[in-house]
Amino acid sequence: MTIQEMIQEARTLSVEERKQLIKALVDIVNEPEAAPPKKRNLLELAGLGAEIWEGIDPQEYVNQLRSEWDHRP
Repeated sequence: MTIQEMIQEARTLSVEERKQLIKALVDIVNEPEAAPPKKRNLLELAGLGAEIWEGIDPQEYVNQLRSEWDHRP
C-alpha cells in the first residue's frame, strides 16, 4: 500500500479514529531506532568450541571419517 493510498484510507475514518491514528503514528516516530547490528570479525571465533575436541587425536578422527566413507552404499 502506498502512502497516498493510506492517506485516502485515513480520510474514510471518523475524527476520533483519525486522532487515534495520529497518536499511534507519533508514538511510532518517537520510538528509539534499533541499533544496527554490530559487525563481527571472523577472528573473534578463534578457539570457540575448542573444548569439544579435547582428547581427540586429529589423525585418528580423519581416519575414522574416511573409513566410514568406504562403507557407504
